[in-house]
Amino acid sequence: MNLGVHPVGGTPGPLTDAGPTREALVPGPSLFHGCGTVAAVPDEENGQKGVRWMEPMPEDWDRAVAVVAHPDDLEYGVAAAVARWTGQGKQVTYLLATRGEAGIAGMSPDRVGPLRVEEERRSAAVVGVTEVEFLDHPDGLVEYGIPLRRDLAAAFRRLQPEVIITASFDLTWGDEGPVNHADHRAVGLAVLDACRDAANGWVFPEAGPPCTGIRDAYVATVGAPTHFVDVTASIDAGIASLREHQAYIDGLGRDFDPDEFLRNMAGYVGLGAGCEYAVAFHRYPMG
Repeated sequence: MNLGVHPVGGTPGPLTDAGPTREALVPGPSLFHGCGTVAAVPDEENGQKGVRWMEPMPEDWDRAVAVVAHPDDLEYGVAAAVARWTGQGKQVTYLLATRGEAGIAGMSPDRVGPLRVEEERRSAAVVGVTEVEFLDHPDGLVEYGIPLRRDLAAAFRRLQPEVIITASFDLTWGDEGPVNHADHRAVGLAVLDACRDAANGWVFPEAGPPCTGIRDAYVATVGAPTHFVDVTASIDAGIASLREHQAYIDGLGRDFDPDEFLRNMAGYVGLGAGCEYAVAFHRYPMG
């Protein structure tokens, strides 16, 4: 599923770190529960069910870490938001659980890994990101558990972010969409838990002093977003960032136009956000 940001990874079939097919990502009512509204929540005054609208994502922060499973996961939409933030002078670090070495059918992992790392670094540079780190968990075999949480907590303690960005750990893309990749599910959930781990000095004490400054985690590509980022001015950079993953795109084995894809997705979210193009997130407060 995607709400203006691709379902991180790619497409199913021959690509092992992929998400759903492009056709599965065509926006529909089930993804947004009504354009511009995201969830029914209790009304604070009378206890009745009401409608909560997406809010602009706060931008009163300086440092963020964006964590995903594979190279190209961030480029299917989130990178456009990153371009906006780096343009404001914010520091965004990319942290990837794997090198995506199992992601292209017909090409061996020892060739694919270095190729995709290089594509990710070029892609990150397009949107103003200079720090790209890899945790070197095995592509396609990432496990939720203590080792992954420790690696993430150690990185958070070292980087001291205020905001964490990650992607959906839902079982499926949308209510009736394909099953989300196991790596995505493992990483997304571990990211949220690692935010709390990083703040607790008694958890993973060997991983450095606590990081207590993480305010919020924002999860992209979810079915009930709470916030949006207006990427009208940065959508072109996001598209250019995705185009840097040419080897991966070529490996899809079908026509794929990054410009059309990202503008369709971000345009749909923009309808609900009241702007031309937007990226949606669900906020998880960590304070």
